[in-house]
Amino acid sequence: MKQNVATREKMLAQINKAYPKLFTKTTEEFDGGKGGIWSSGESGVTAKDGCRLFNYYAEGNKYDIGVHNEIGKLLEKNGWYAEWYDCGTIMFWLI
Repeated sequence: MKQNVATREKMLAQINKAYPKLFTKTTEEFDGGKGGIWSSGESGVTAKDGCRLFNYYAEGNKYDIGVHNEIGKLLEKNGWYAEWYDCGTIMFWLI
């Protein structure tokens, strides 16, 4: 099955629609890195289950490397993944 790959603009639109209070900017605005999305790992924005979207130290069945499965699945479905820059900054990149 061919994976759906969203452009950065479409991915930003989907993230902003699903999580309107989540801080998002381009990686160029952060450090000049090309093509990614910059977000805050400390925003406090939550998934539908009430758990934070990002928790650098979280482990268990709700998180994959500190990224809640809800947003992780949204990213993966669209050909993107999350990568921590540091414990308070997270980036999204094309797979």
